[in-house]
Amino acid sequence: MITNPLRESLKPNSLPHFFCPGCGAAQVLNYFVRATDELQIPVSSMVGIGGVGCTARIPVYLKMDAMHGIHGRTLPWATGIKLTRPDLKVVIFAGDGDAAAIGGNHLIQAARRNLDVTMIVVNNLNYGMTGGQVAPTTYSNLRTTTTPYGNPEPAFDLVKLVEAAGATFVSRWSTNRPHQCIRAIKKAIQHKGFSFVEIVSQCTTGFGRKAIGSGSPSKLLDWIKERSVTISEAEKLSNEELSGKFVLGDFVAKQAPIFSGSSFLPPEEEA
Repeated sequence: MITNPLRESLKPNSLPHFFCPGCGAAQVLNYFVRATDELQIPVSSMVGIGGVGCTARIPVYLKMDAMHGIHGRTLPWATGIKLTRPDLKVVIFAGDGDAAAIGGNHLIQAARRNLDVTMIVVNNLNYGMTGGQVAPTTYSNLRTTTTPYGNPEPAFDLVKLVEAAGATFVSRWSTNRPHQCIRAIKKAIQHKGFSFVEIVSQCTTGFGRKAIGSGSPSKLLDWIKERSVTISEAEKLSNEELSGKFVLGDFVAKQAPIFSGSSFLPPEEEA
């Protein structure tokens, strides 16, 4: 085991990072490094991909080959890399806007094809880096900088979306559950096929101040905790009682043929 996983996995002189104080994306960076350390997989053996947004900055700090480019195009890049080098482990770091708005169709197609990559989506319920605008995952009636009277639209449930599209590993946790997040990331990295981990995260600067009237990280974490239930708890609640709740757990874990470009290969035959 690596004695100090952060020291071993972060690029020299990469700190201080640009995340706001209390930002959950920095926690997810920590969780990812600890997951790879427990698996004894050096991050230098992986390829990291980030688009645009706070979460997309995560691979910038890691000692790995990385791509950091335009908004919503992480999965096309991942597809090209996997078709060229199927032996590489590819991990995508995306925010909810990056993944589900401009990148939404790519998300559906990658899940449908069962592309052999891991996608970690940090869902902070808004466009945090660009001013706190409403996002596809913002719950109804919540205030953002672009919905000062409350969001009139229903939110995407990303777990249900990728499950329906065909993802073969799907999990959702929140930043205030570090052990579960690390375990889910470990499972996703080891999984053969499209693995999707959503982590509900606090955005103190953009979301917290508008939606709950506080930029306090602890208050926002409490807000998430109060609205979170596990899968087993959710089974005992009605649809009305589940409205506005984050259902946490592992939703899908199965094997299916993996997309290889010209054909679909059984998971055990994928290089």
